[in-house]
Amino acid sequence: MSPFDKIALFIDGPNLQATARALGFEIDYKCLLGEFQRRGTLLRAFYYTPIIEDQESTVRPLLDQLVYNGYAVVTKPTKEFVDACGRRKVKGNIDIELAVDAMELAERVDRIILFSGDGDFRHLVKAVQRRGVRVAVASTIAIQPAMIADELRRQADEFIDLAELKLTLGREPSERLGSTLSAGKRRESASAE
Repeated sequence: MSPFDKIALFIDGPNLQATARALGFEIDYKCLLGEFQRRGTLLRAFYYTPIIEDQESTVRPLLDQLVYNGYAVVTKPTKEFVDACGRRKVKGNIDIELAVDAMELAERVDRIILFSGDGDFRHLVKAVQRRGVRVAVASTIAIQPAMIADELRRQADEFIDLAELKLTLGREPSERLGSTLSAGKRRESASAE
């Protein structure tokens, strides 16, 4: 990445959280923003997530923190239905909102970083590349099964393995959002060992 690249981040929230959980850490979103601000001119950082009505209170602190730190948060209420077998199902997919926003912003950026392993985004990556934008996909192949669809990883111009960024972007799952231990201090102590 060139330090002069104009960058936009597109985060599939549930997918990124599942990947980080599988790797044994939680994302420190302030550190994530800082990491990509150092890699270029960060124009926008979007975070997408469906919201289940009765669980909104558990997600609200994270969303508030994201907005406070400069993310554009895009939410969509889930829909509940009963399938043909009588089972309660919840549907909440926000992929189309992410795709539309990425296509709209593609004319103003040099590089898009997509935080998702969802193979459905392969066609989005291809369409954005046709507009001359380089696309990096962030997920992991460090665990089995891999958290990224092989076709998405191959389509991307660059693959960023989140396992390699664990010390930079992560905090232990037991730490809360308001923890007093900064990620910088954790990195300093880890590099001193």
